[in-house]
Amino acid sequence: MTRLFGLFLILAWFMMSESGVSTAQEHVTYEPTLTSLDSHPLPQWYAGAKLGIFIHWGLYSVPGWAPLSHPDHDFTNADYIKNNPYAEWYLNVMRIPGSPTQAYHREHYGANFSYYEFAPMFNRESKKWNPDDWARTFRDAGARYVVLTTKHHDGFTLWPSTTVNPNPSIPQNERHAERDIVGELTEAVSKEGLKMGLYYSGGYDWTFNSGPIETPPDYENVKPETQGYGDYAFAQIHELIDRYHPAVLWNDIDWPKTGRPMQVEADYYNAVPDGVVDDRLGIKHADFISPEYSKLDKISAKKWEECRGLGRSFGYNRAEGEAETIAPGDLIALLVDIVSKNGNLLLDVGPEADGTIPPVQMERLKALGTWLKQNGEAIYDTTPWTRATGHSVEGNDLRFTRKGNDLYAIILGVPKARTLTIDRVALRPGQQVVSST
Repeated sequence: MTRLFGLFLILAWFMMSESGVSTAQEHVTYEPTLTSLDSHPLPQWYAGAKLGIFIHWGLYSVPGWAPLSHPDHDFTNADYIKNNPYAEWYLNVMRIPGSPTQAYHREHYGANFSYYEFAPMFNRESKKWNPDDWARTFRDAGARYVVLTTKHHDGFTLWPSTTVNPNPSIPQNERHAERDIVGELTEAVSKEGLKMGLYYSGGYDWTFNSGPIETPPDYENVKPETQGYGDYAFAQIHELIDRYHPAVLWNDIDWPKTGRPMQVEADYYNAVPDGVVDDRLGIKHADFISPEYSKLDKISAKKWEECRGLGRSFGYNRAEGEAETIAPGDLIALLVDIVSKNGNLLLDVGPEADGTIPPVQMERLKALGTWLKQNGEAIYDTTPWTRATGHSVEGNDLRFTRKGNDLYAIILGVPKARTLTIDRVALRPGQQVVSST
């Protein structure tokens, strides 16, 4: 395991306030225009949070399987779609002739077993789930916010939606979870002092346009754009906003043009002024950008958030183990690197159908929480320094953050020597160096 050592230097730097960050939101009424939406400031809680937990949980958690392929997530690879390592895409890939997921499904459930027949199984297993356990786990991991998938591309919702799905082929009892998972987890997370965010797949809903996605052009062709779907998505996202007041509105893929995306964002900001939205609603406004299994190589003036799983999949994949899961030291180094460049890490867990977080993932969360408990001062509520990266004279790989008058230099890996000499950083009289290992 890679060991990381924190070192911070207390220096009398003159710090300017971070551009576009708000500590107190004045009462503003937002309009569905880019000019109005762009006036929304980034709330301080999100800028300083640095770590969130993403949760992919749904019908796909019952089979919980995907091939162990494409570890680098080369999305444009010719055979990526057929060998998709994302277990939450099970419904799509099981319908692609000759795919490993189709073979797995037929072997374990039979060729005539409908995906939505997993609904009674999920409802039975999810009765064992304890939302308070999750909330404590995420708090102990050092997370400041949580984002739950309320509806993935399969259209199954984790709350008792009152918006009627017009698809006649899916029985009513196979359209949403029996428990109000969104509401129960929102309450549990809030009790632990964390912010609660909600994911919604606006760009795909396979109960409206079933696909499957088999070729690259299908990524666009399978997006539902009917007025019926636009109205449906608009109504459902407003259910989530009005009932749960999420601190993060995390849409995926795109948003139907018939679903009034700018109105959605304006309504959200008016309901939750200190909330944030991602960059996947198909319009030019966003509070942050969201690279997936990818990070930036330099400081970004625009706030960003990498989303990724602890393994290769977001949803639970029973085939994954130690080899497919990011090592604890690499995970800590990833967080440090992201934070030094003005980013947050939205780290995904993929629970089993009964809500159990796989042991290999729990180990990573515990390791991250232990490190943050000792070194979180150099992470939380920091801003980027004039540069993100550097090397000491002794050859250590460094990342820099700052807070007020303090500069933090974090060593990635094992120190090369008992001394640490950093170029272009000079102490003035009365300044000191404090180390944390």
